[in-house]
Amino acid sequence: MFWVAGREEEAMLWLLSVSEMGWLQSVYRVLPVYLSQPTKSFSSRFFVSASKPQPQFIKTLTKRQTRASCASRCSPTTWARLLMARLLMARLLMARLFMNWAHLLREDLWQQVFPVGTEWDQLDHVYQYKWNFSNLENAFEEGGELYGQKVYLFGCTEPQLVFFNGEGKVTCIPVVVAVASPFPPSDKIGINSVQREAEEIVPMKQMKMDWVPYIPLEDRDSQVERLASQIFILSCTQRRAGLRHLKLERVKKFEYCLPYFYQPLTEDELEQSTIVQIIFPAEEKPVFCEFDWELDELEEFTDKLIEEEELSEDQKDAFKDFVKEKVREGKRANREAREARKKALEEMSEDTKAAFQSMKFYKFYPMPTPDTPDVSNVKSPFINRYYGKAHKVL
Repeated sequence: MFWVAGREEEAMLWLLSVSEMGWLQSVYRVLPVYLSQPTKSFSSRFFVSASKPQPQFIKTLTKRQTRASCASRCSPTTWARLLMARLLMARLLMARLFMNWAHLLREDLWQQVFPVGTEWDQLDHVYQYKWNFSNLENAFEEGGELYGQKVYLFGCTEPQLVFFNGEGKVTCIPVVVAVASPFPPSDKIGINSVQREAEEIVPMKQMKMDWVPYIPLEDRDSQVERLASQIFILSCTQRRAGLRHLKLERVKKFEYCLPYFYQPLTEDELEQSTIVQIIFPAEEKPVFCEFDWELDELEEFTDKLIEEEELSEDQKDAFKDFVKEKVREGKRANREAREARKKALEEMSEDTKAAFQSMKFYKFYPMPTPDTPDVSNVKSPFINRYYGKAHKVL
């Protein structure tokens, strides 16, 4: 169920029926019994009957205790009024609890999507604001962009300078990308960064990631195989608590991940690229540069690096041999990619081709609210180097 304005009463009735609320129902059943014992405070009675920790607002609202001496002096009429007042307070407290769970219901979908490629120590900063993704939820309602479609969701973050309360600050903005497709867009993850010599394309499961069905809160007690889910989210089972047991290189791999996508119907820009990344292990410091085998002349390129003191004269020949090898690797990779695409097209069914042609990407940014920075000026259709640009930004 997705939250829509005007369905608050329906949500309240639903919340009363779910199994997780059984402890609240037990509170309500035993509350009159406890209230009939004037020697105990309302606060202690409430917390004895509740089996789970309560929010701070309950502690604040129930600070004052009802003393036995006061209750013993009350007339029956006064005591009845006091009892009714306590019951009313109990109803208000439970209403606050219900609204709290309703808020979790609204926020649940986007928070379930793993923000791929986000540094582990930045995850807390992503959730420091109560971001509003009602546009994502509404897209699944009747008349929305994603209504009735099979959708695959993955998350990412975009560090941007945004203003909040008159102050500019670089903020990790959460973004959710929705891929409308009859099948998973990919089962692989790209691992790349400027520090790495070459990119890796690995199976998602190698990085503990996979497409899993999104189960709405009201169906969490049901068996997954009985649910005909139309929404799948990219999930990661790696927990931050377990990072200390991993090598630093393995931890960093998670931060260099990019959701991978290959469109066999169009020639990839990587197939056309004539640029190779050079990381030459020089004596004093590595040489980082890009070499274009169509535009750059190797001799002039090397002399310029020596002139700029990026490379020593005695390493000139070794550097040239290194670049030549990288160029050969680049050309071979381009050739293999073109051959792989050609083979994939030959083996592809007409239904699969039609599915690739109709596949759409939607990029969702948080909606503006008084409690969050305004991101309307930093929205971009670009997703990543594999997916390219979104068909629509919301």
